[in-house]
Amino acid sequence: MDNTFEEEQRHLSETYEKLVSMRDELTKDLETRHKGIAQDLIDMSEEIRPDFVGADETMETLAAIETLNSVIDAYNQMHDFAVDKLRRVLLLLMQPYFAKVRLQMRPGRPAQDVYIGAAGVTDSNRRPLIVDWRSPIAETYYNQEMGATSYQVDGKTRTVNLELRRQFDISQDVLHMYFDTTVAIEDSLLLRALKRHHSEKLQAITATIQREQNAIVRHDDVPVMLVNGIAGSGKTSVLLQRIAYLFYREREALRPDQVYLFTPNSIFERYIDTVLPSMGESNPQTYTWRGFLTRLGLSERGTGADASPERLLTLSERLPNLQLEPDDLRDIRVGDTVLLKPSQVTGAVEKFSRFPVGPRFAALVCDELHSRLDRRFTQMSKSETLHEEILGLDLDEQFEIFGETINASNDDELARFARTYVEHRYGSAHDSIEQLLWLRLDRIGMRMLGSEGISAAEWLYLKLLISGHGAKDARYVMIDEVQDYTVTQLMVLARYFSRAHFLLLGDEYQAIREGTATFEQIRQIFTETHGGIEELPLLTSYRSSPEITELFASLMDDSSRMSLSSVRMPGVAPVFASYADRDEYLQALARCVDEAAGEEGLTAIVAAGRSRVSWLSRQLGERVTVMHKDETLPKEGVVLLDLRLAKGLEFDHVIIPDAQREVYPDTPLARRQLYTAISRAMHKVTIFAQGEMSPLLAGRL
Repeated sequence: MDNTFEEEQRHLSETYEKLVSMRDELTKDLETRHKGIAQDLIDMSEEIRPDFVGADETMETLAAIETLNSVIDAYNQMHDFAVDKLRRVLLLLMQPYFAKVRLQMRPGRPAQDVYIGAAGVTDSNRRPLIVDWRSPIAETYYNQEMGATSYQVDGKTRTVNLELRRQFDISQDVLHMYFDTTVAIEDSLLLRALKRHHSEKLQAITATIQREQNAIVRHDDVPVMLVNGIAGSGKTSVLLQRIAYLFYREREALRPDQVYLFTPNSIFERYIDTVLPSMGESNPQTYTWRGFLTRLGLSERGTGADASPERLLTLSERLPNLQLEPDDLRDIRVGDTVLLKPSQVTGAVEKFSRFPVGPRFAALVCDELHSRLDRRFTQMSKSETLHEEILGLDLDEQFEIFGETINASNDDELARFARTYVEHRYGSAHDSIEQLLWLRLDRIGMRMLGSEGISAAEWLYLKLLISGHGAKDARYVMIDEVQDYTVTQLMVLARYFSRAHFLLLGDEYQAIREGTATFEQIRQIFTETHGGIEELPLLTSYRSSPEITELFASLMDDSSRMSLSSVRMPGVAPVFASYADRDEYLQALARCVDEAAGEEGLTAIVAAGRSRVSWLSRQLGERVTVMHKDETLPKEGVVLLDLRLAKGLEFDHVIIPDAQREVYPDTPLARRQLYTAISRAMHKVTIFAQGEMSPLLAGRL
């Protein structure tokens, strides 16, 4: 009998019972409180007798109203706290905790057991029952240092003695296994997790974060962090854990809409969309480059991703000497109603013509246009026609616009309603002013560049140069697969999010397109815009077996190859086959696909490009499911997709159907493409060539 197992199962059962009790009490309390709160507020409001006749009576009435508002605020805070606690309890009921550390906080004092889970809750005595994995004390688990170790609390280092580091495999109130571990390579829970097959969704790695990953997740806030990690090192998972950690650390100040995540494609976006919710956090604003431009209303233009960055530099260099022309300006309108004529806009621009076109000039002109628009609104609100229109509104329209019914007892009261009505109908014109819609940026940009058109990237960059700001509220921007972005894209994003801190994750060996930014160019861009960049490596492969890791590592340069490793157990050797005869090649490929269809997990046929996907789809027919950019991966079966869509994804078995010399010649680009294709595999790789095998795989047959 394993006494430790029995003891831990008892503790788990007791903890689970407490969580169930908390759930039931919170649910009942919320149901009761809603009814009780409603009645309390009704009683209090009925006790208020509005009396504004004298000064004393007015003060007394206002004090009563203020008391009622304070009570409402207090109820809201209690309600929000209860709802948040219930959310955490429900999350923990799926798996109460995944680890335990035994810490001696001070010499000579008894050690304390600390249980670590996806969220934190306290018991009825307000003592920690389970601590959140993001809490400072949980760092002792991720440090993987037995004996003396430390963690940070409010900028201060606290040293403790770690006597025990135990991991659990738990489902609800059932303990399956436990492991006492010391260092990462002996991390049994990690190795068990890595044996699992592909899921259609990326899974959270909270329980198995390794030391080098933890250094990124808990890193101090810096303007720009660049993570260069090998394939399968968990870059995307670390990115999502970092977001969850930031939400925890700044839970009172950071909102999901202040965090932006840029992903390679829509398939990848769907692949990761359950990770943060599984940790009790909301997803941030998530975009592809094209989706980002669409959000800004620039979808009708060419994206400009591949445009020369020299054109952006030209805009920067020529802006100080730009002279605006009359045709560069346009009126301010809402629909068909012109609110400020072109001559009025011209007057505002000429008023500040002594300043060069740029942020200061734009701010001054915008302020002037806002003032002129306010005067225009005042003028419009005096219109008798408008007054008649207001008096003709039905009751629903009155409540929607004014929040009350119209009771205009005199001209001043009617003027007040009229001004509100004008603001309701035409207030968006103020936004048009801030968005610089009074400038014809296309015309200005084409003149500056001497071209017949400008792309979305160039248009946006010019607007940023003139306005001086992009996303004012953005706090953090995360860019995954940063090696796939061009210099032009990164220049635009760095300037658009100039006030935000960046986390950039990529693998320089997975730059599979010509013309993307090198890591040296990435450093230059963000050093110029954010003052510096801090770099961290990820050199351990958690995705691929040692055999697959050795294969894709052989495509790296010697210095990089020396430093990487895989923590997986030995697996299946890669299979290589080449066929001179086309029919023989297709028959062998079809047999491999049929065998893969009967295997556990998901197999991907990763072709070099879309034309190869189209041809293979015709040859293989219903044996495969062709993946497109807006679809979600299945959990099992065989899918066919091109290399660009496969970026960032992982599969149990990868079949590379076109590893011939013509497709993968001995060039740096082909080397990176083949590295990327092979490294998508977790357990098995099969490589076919129709003709002579790529020289990059010479000697493998």
